[in-house]
Amino acid sequence: MWEMEKDSIFRAVDWEDGRVVLIDQTRLPAEEVYLRLSEWREVAEAIRTMRVRGAPAIGIAAAYGVVLAARGERREEVEAACRELAHVRPTAVNLAWAVERMRKAAGRAAPGSLYEELLAEAHRITREQDEADRAIGKLGADLLPPGCRVLTHCNAGGLATHSFGTALGVIKDGFRKGKVAFVWVDETRPLLQGARLTAWELRKEGVEMAVICDNMAGHLMSRGEVDVVVTGADRIAANGDTANKIGTYTLAVLAARHGIPFYVAAPLSTVDLTVPDGASIPIEERDPAEVSEWGGRRIVPAGVVARNFAFDVTPAGLITAIITEGGVARPPYDRSLRGLAGAEGTSGR
Repeated sequence: MWEMEKDSIFRAVDWEDGRVVLIDQTRLPAEEVYLRLSEWREVAEAIRTMRVRGAPAIGIAAAYGVVLAARGERREEVEAACRELAHVRPTAVNLAWAVERMRKAAGRAAPGSLYEELLAEAHRITREQDEADRAIGKLGADLLPPGCRVLTHCNAGGLATHSFGTALGVIKDGFRKGKVAFVWVDETRPLLQGARLTAWELRKEGVEMAVICDNMAGHLMSRGEVDVVVTGADRIAANGDTANKIGTYTLAVLAARHGIPFYVAAPLSTVDLTVPDGASIPIEERDPAEVSEWGGRRIVPAGVVARNFAFDVTPAGLITAIITEGGVARPPYDRSLRGLAGAEGTSGR
């Protein structure tokens, strides 16, 4: 596709020989299995079942899914793919953003060039994300104090983007510069994206870490063992309210109570200026079985219901700064985010 930096270890989403290649994240860390998908509906199902997850990564996967629909110059099939892929998961704005870019690329494609135009656009989206990750990592690392102990939630690494990561990109860059001494990894119930995925990435990087259960964070903060919290985001409203994996809001409240900086790292494609605040962000509710079952075995008494909200919203007032590839936004976010997003041409959707 293009030459990546030599320190890149994996690609969460790739394009090889006319197929979409994904790391099956439901099989990590036990197995590193790659899916090779030839139909756009297979891509939609992989997004729905979280075989590929993370806001930027599912946007990239959807973009390549649209390319698959363009075989044989089938414009009607491309439009059908765009309609379905854009709504497979509702909270992450990158998904609809990437699909809209693909729809516009299809609209400008000359007769007979639909497939090539869409493939070029999908490659651009992927390349831009990788470049954004690197910029976010550098800007975020500059904010970290030397020798810090970082706490992170869920997985906002290369598995969630393409290869490097946003929040985890900050940690990786900080570690390489000698600023990150230790990382606390929230397990992130109910699907354990922290324990399974973030720990997998940090182990490849050689970072010293420990996985903790989600409700241990406050205890560690009270003991002075956390210096900074860095998380990702799935959608950022115009006022700075941020939707991220369920449990992020709790961490922000705890960080505020203990005077710990709380940073959000995300690309500008995650900023949605059409949404005024967090109350307007749609929150996905997934299958309750993800909570009530584990490994196919029910762990909740029969007849007891479970709820499974996949995301929560952290109010802007609890966020120290939002790190994007275009710069670091600080309060008031309604001004700083609009300035950064406008400068990058992403102020409208």
